[in-house]
Amino acid sequence: MPRSVNSVASRRRRKRILSKAKGYWGRRSKIITVAKHSVEKAGQHAYKGRKLKKRVMRNLWTVRINAAARQNNTTYSKLIGALHKKNIGINRKTLAQLAYENPEAFTEIVKFAFS
Repeated sequence: MPRSVNSVASRRRRKRILSKAKGYWGRRSKIITVAKHSVEKAGQHAYKGRKLKKRVMRNLWTVRINAAARQNNTTYSKLIGALHKKNIGINRKTLAQLAYENPEAFTEIVKFAFS
C-alpha cells in the first residue's frame, strides 16, 4: 500500500506558523523549526503580558487616586477607607478616571466620603 501524506494540512500548518513569525529577524522568520520555537515563546510572553497589564493598570489607578487625594488633603488609604465606611460602591478605575478628567467631581466625592 502506498504511503499517504496529507501535504495540504502540513503546508497549511507550516504557513500559519511562518505567517505568525513574519517580521522576525533572520532564520526566525524563514526556517520552520526555528520559527516554531520563536512563535511559541512569543505566545508565552503575550500570555504573561496580558496578566501583567492588569497589575500595571491597577497600580496606575492607585497612583492617580493618591495624587488627587493628596490635593484634597487626604491620602489614598484614608479615602478608600472612608468610601467603604459610607458604602460608596465606586471602583478604582472610575475614581482614577474622575481624578484625571474631572477633578471637581472627584473633590465632591472626597467631601461626601468624609462628611
